[in-house]
Amino acid sequence: MSTDQDAGLPREALGDPTGIPTEADESDAGLNRAGSRLVMPDSMLHEHYRLMYTIRSFEQRVERSHQEGSLYGPFHSSMGQEAVSVGVCGELRPDDVIVSTHRGHGHVIAKGIDIDRLCAELWGKATGYCGGKGGSMHVASVDHGIICQNPIIGGSEFLAAGAALAFQQAGSERFAVAFCGDGAVGQGVFHETLNFAGMWKLPVVFVVENNGFAHSFRSDRMPVGEDIAGLAAGYGIPGVCVDGTDVLAVAAATQAAVKRGRAGHGPSLIEARCYRWRGHNLGDADHLYREKDEVERERKNDPLLKFREAQTAVLTDEAIGQIERSVDDQIDKAIEFAESSPLPDRGRALEDSF
Repeated sequence: MSTDQDAGLPREALGDPTGIPTEADESDAGLNRAGSRLVMPDSMLHEHYRLMYTIRSFEQRVERSHQEGSLYGPFHSSMGQEAVSVGVCGELRPDDVIVSTHRGHGHVIAKGIDIDRLCAELWGKATGYCGGKGGSMHVASVDHGIICQNPIIGGSEFLAAGAALAFQQAGSERFAVAFCGDGAVGQGVFHETLNFAGMWKLPVVFVVENNGFAHSFRSDRMPVGEDIAGLAAGYGIPGVCVDGTDVLAVAAATQAAVKRGRAGHGPSLIEARCYRWRGHNLGDADHLYREKDEVERERKNDPLLKFREAQTAVLTDEAIGQIERSVDDQIDKAIEFAESSPLPDRGRALEDSF
């Protein structure tokens, strides 16, 4: 795959495109790479950095807890992908919904979930969102518009499409987002759902986080790896490839897709190209399928650092310090809350499970 040094992105994907038409012009349904970053008020720029830093700090702390032996169970880090979560969820209304994946901490944090209860869920405590029964891969909160995290590869698309169909039938302006990885594109349900959503013009956007790897398989070795966004044209919907390490580029593409969907013009596909800093999970021997030099090179394209460098007038050292201290204190208290919370009642182990 022809690449640029910037996060492994193809050259034509650089330049912060939106590429999503907002009018019902079927001639615009194909791939369009022209666009611009959003301009945001200072308060929103601060909030975007706070959320990205929260995701980063949260996952660092949870990873450390696993390594120290105080936390058990699956853990799939999304470090390096923070800009996708925040860029997408920042353009949604509180009553809009998302369906996440096994790598979904960033999605649910960006959608506004409470960190205390999120930690409690990972620690398997009764005060967690699913009473400690869901863990890292199954967080759900209807109050926050989080239908669920779905660890089934390709399983998020049809659930989001179902929610979008319900919104459409009810005459609501609510919107749905499905997050998935590049590996999900190889599942038949991905294509079936895009076809269905295109036929019904559903208010949904499919966000493919192309982080370079489907478990240990390189995405650029997949037949569609060169251009996942281009698949959208086959289903009569617009698709765009954006720099997934640029939160404002992701936000611009999402804003256009949401505007189009709310207006009744149907779904969109966003391929956000980023890089997965960690292995597939904590036990993944990622050194067997990628070189250490590659990881170190890609980590220099840090979405948080990129955002700070682009917004120096707003994100001053003082402002960044205040944000980061506040977030770190919040996570300290959330872990204390989780550790001090009670375990679930054994007698209720099967409740809500079937």
